[in-house]
Amino acid sequence: MNIIVLLKRTFDTEERITISTGKIDKDGAEFIINPYDEYAVEEAIQVRDKHGGEVTIVTVGTDESEKELRTALAMGADKAVLINIEDDVEDADQYTTAKVISEYLRELEVDLILSGNVAIDGGSGQVGPRVAESLGIPYVTTITNLEIEGEKVTVVRDVEGDSETIETSLPLLVTCQQGLNEPRYTSLPGIMKAKKKPLDEIELDDLDLEEEDVAAKTKTIEVYLPPKKEAGKVLTGDISDQVVELVSLLHQEAKVV
Repeated sequence: MNIIVLLKRTFDTEERITISTGKIDKDGAEFIINPYDEYAVEEAIQVRDKHGGEVTIVTVGTDESEKELRTALAMGADKAVLINIEDDVEDADQYTTAKVISEYLRELEVDLILSGNVAIDGGSGQVGPRVAESLGIPYVTTITNLEIEGEKVTVVRDVEGDSETIETSLPLLVTCQQGLNEPRYTSLPGIMKAKKKPLDEIELDDLDLEEEDVAAKTKTIEVYLPPKKEAGKVLTGDISDQVVELVSLLHQEAKVV
């Protein structure tokens, strides 16, 4: 079974985000595998161990993404591919990423594609579904269970506090939700083995793509932090007076009544 995992490099969830001139300041920031993508890596390894095959990690990014790819290899993936767009694309969005990945996968015989449900930096959840649509294969989002029997696949997905069971078939793309599994930690032997596993790097030219083919469809005008929360207001005096003041505040300041 040929299994592909779509991986993204994101800010560490413990990292303090700073904004400079309307953009996120990346200098000195720590980066990690997008946490939802870790579920995808783990599930891919478990599927391979059960059904056989090979797990390939694919990311679109720059040379800096090699660290996260090596981490996924240390977890147990077989090989990795970095599609480096640093020198070819000035601005990228979800369309760019999906277009590049789709073109890379189009000529491959892929059985199963896994990705995280969302990326913790953008949170759009678009790349996986866009790739599936481009390749013309079915997809199921926010899955919490995956069972494969031959070509038949049974998937349980999270639907706002409830669950839905879907039967479909391979080839298939799924996006992984918390609760699907418990991602393993990298071990020292795994880290040592990862150094010898193949990590290929390709560019847009290798995919017969030009910059205009993958130009972003959206533009970020400005990034800013939410306003700081102000201290709460304590009402004093008689209860009747407090009620009157509260209604006034809700109407005039909070504007909710």
